[in-house]
Amino acid sequence: MTDRPFLEISQLTARLKGSGTPLLRSVDLAVPAGSVHGLVGESGAGKSMIGKAILGILPRSVEVATGAIRLDGTDLQSLPPAERRTRVGALTALIPQDPLTALNPSRRIGPQITDRLVDILGWDRARAVDRARQLLAEVQLPDPDRILRSYPHELSGGQRQRILIAAAFAAEPRLIIADEPTTALDVTVQKQILRLIREMQERHGTAMLFVTHDLGVVSKVCQSLSVLYAGKIVESARVEDFFRAPAHTYSRALLAASPRYTDPHGSLMPVPDEVMQAVRAEVAAFDEGRAAHV
Repeated sequence: MTDRPFLEISQLTARLKGSGTPLLRSVDLAVPAGSVHGLVGESGAGKSMIGKAILGILPRSVEVATGAIRLDGTDLQSLPPAERRTRVGALTALIPQDPLTALNPSRRIGPQITDRLVDILGWDRARAVDRARQLLAEVQLPDPDRILRSYPHELSGGQRQRILIAAAFAAEPRLIIADEPTTALDVTVQKQILRLIREMQERHGTAMLFVTHDLGVVSKVCQSLSVLYAGKIVESARVEDFFRAPAHTYSRALLAASPRYTDPHGSLMPVPDEVMQAVRAEVAAFDEGRAAHV
């Protein structure tokens, strides 16, 4: 692992077209090569939108207003659309949230892994199939040939998620965006999948942006994190520093609201109203400050 950022986002602002409603507010974050950076926040905070902005798959109703998204030093925002798609396709991959909807139900698993190798790396189909077998074995799926012949509905949720992990690592991307990859799984399978993702990331040395609402997951798989509220990053820190002494009042409240496995009978602490009012006021003041400089 190196400290040089492979992914670097600077002052990224996104908004609804027409209305100008801000959705991402001057986002700054960096993910060093070979490191896992957690992106934490409640539902609707904008976590997945940051991932979509990197991949260039924002909804048509959303536009990037300002900022830079750099992969290995190249600002994606400065590239023509076709060149950007090629670069993003070669350097990045996505582990999506729901394996059942992410896989095409009408196609066998094999082509859904090998097409990326054929289209992006220019491999012939036989070589791509051999790579797919190797990857399925690497994600601990028995009988890879049977899996390659199967349709998604013939497999369990845990098997489908392992397939998506294999597909994400197939073309040896430099950055993987994991968008809440365990949300649709039961608790016991979640633990297995998290361990697998961490092992694969370490083995391949891939940078990873790990999107989640679960601070417990961050503590297990990430080296650093950013806390997001209403599209604005309120704190970024090393994981060990954050869990020892979070700096922002909202971060402290989120941490206090997380269940403690060392205290299974303890009560959950909701985020206090005064904290929510303060962080909303902080975001509103930020928006007013930006508007005054436009």
